[in-house]
Amino acid sequence: MTAEAPRAQDEQPASMRTVVAASSAGTAFEWYDFFVFGALTSIIGRNFFAELGETAGVLAALALFGAGFFFRPLGALIFGRIGDKAGRKGAFLITVVLMGAATFAIGLLPTYGQAGWVAPVLLILMRIVQGTALGGEYGGAAIYVAEHAPADKRGQMTGWIQTSAAFGLFGALIVILVTRTIVGEEAFTAWGWRIPFLVSAGLLVVSIFMRLKLSESPSFQKLKESGEATKAPFREAFGQWKNLKTVLLALTAIMFAQGAVWYCAFFYMPVFLERFLKVDPKTVNLLIIAATVVSAPLYVFFGWLSDKVGRKWVLWGGMTLAVIAFFPGFHQMARYANPALAEAEARMPVAVIADPATCSLQFDPVGKAQFVTSCDIAKAALANAGISYENREALPGAVASITVGGATVASFEGAGLGKAELKTAKAGFEERLQTALAKAGYPEKADPERMNLFGLFGVMLIFVVAATALYGPQASTLVELFPTRIRYTALSLPYHVGTGWVGGFVPFSAFAIVAATGNIYAGLWYPLLFTLVSVVCTLFLLPETRGRPLD
Repeated sequence: MTAEAPRAQDEQPASMRTVVAASSAGTAFEWYDFFVFGALTSIIGRNFFAELGETAGVLAALALFGAGFFFRPLGALIFGRIGDKAGRKGAFLITVVLMGAATFAIGLLPTYGQAGWVAPVLLILMRIVQGTALGGEYGGAAIYVAEHAPADKRGQMTGWIQTSAAFGLFGALIVILVTRTIVGEEAFTAWGWRIPFLVSAGLLVVSIFMRLKLSESPSFQKLKESGEATKAPFREAFGQWKNLKTVLLALTAIMFAQGAVWYCAFFYMPVFLERFLKVDPKTVNLLIIAATVVSAPLYVFFGWLSDKVGRKWVLWGGMTLAVIAFFPGFHQMARYANPALAEAEARMPVAVIADPATCSLQFDPVGKAQFVTSCDIAKAALANAGISYENREALPGAVASITVGGATVASFEGAGLGKAELKTAKAGFEERLQTALAKAGYPEKADPERMNLFGLFGVMLIFVVAATALYGPQASTLVELFPTRIRYTALSLPYHVGTGWVGGFVPFSAFAIVAATGNIYAGLWYPLLFTLVSVVCTLFLLPETRGRPLD
């Protein structure tokens, strides 16, 4: 054993590279799988929720994207227990297989037009498998790298795990963009959307091959050989107050902000640009791809910075920057992306005048509700057009109307109309509304000639810096907060509650708030409030963890 020690020490640099490469590559693949769905929510809505209508279909697809995140804490518990009892390697080898199989299956599913209600049911099942698998992935990869890394480079090394999210998102967007360009938009909407899901089969093979080359982490191996591995990770992690207190602190001080800021920057921002500012989808994809490329080295940089100055202040700086930038940043994006829209809103404001009793929250994922009141029809038309509006109260029982500057467009009551008659009436109403909006100067699409792409990208980079400063040191901080015996379980649950239940529902929640209030900026209150909680908790409660021993 003494003779072997120098040899093991000599091989350590190559071993560390293998650990980082294999862990990051597998994690990037799993993020690719998850992000393909997120980037295609609009098309998923048309193919699997066709009966809900355009607005409700998009909301249903966004909610299903969030549903995958909803099951991530379940995966965290399942695979956290496996990782703390049996080992890190086996747990995240299983997760990559499950994720790959579910993603490939989505590419083969029938659409609503082909199989009716069976199609969305199967899609929901696949999303549950994806979310459960990803729930066990991040904790295993982050812990595995951290338990191999030297203490003074732990932030830098685990920064590569954070970068894997950028690589996964970048890969998903590139494959989607290339496929869209080759087959055309019409074919892509009809069947080409399947290709990015099917491509995952090749990535799965590579990921499994790389992970099979890994051995167990030294910290866990040492714990297991000494007979001190936990036999009841749930009871130790959540049944003992000293550990539960740390779990809650990790959730509120770090993961609330992580979920809110990162998913706002990389998922809600594209929805905002495309849906509300009417920027061409290809332009949005290119902007997000460019932002993702810029973000990749920043995760490692901020991880490295946390090795030098400490984890706490790098994290706090990122979340504080986001809080300051949310509202002014999105307002500035509107002025850069679609100045004509901003000018029209200021010059000719829109209002919905309706009896509040006839207005409802227009989301129904099972497709049984009928939104046929004059208020619902008016608001749905404006939401589909991406127009901000003010809500004004009308007399009880009055038919709703929309005012655009000095013009008024009357809505109609759809109750009692047949399906074909209702469709014809809606088309006529939307045509009158579009005419009034056009006369008032509201653009149908963002004008590329007036778009300030450099300014728009500059604002986007503010959120990229905020997200990467928060995400870069995160893995090392979470690993250092928890003891080896329960690290996988205790770390994974708050991480996936934060990213899954806070972050995963950012696009859906923000969009639903906008549709309900009529203010395209109102959805920002959702990520802002969660981030504010983390700013306060990090400042006053989070300890500095840099350099803590992991054994």
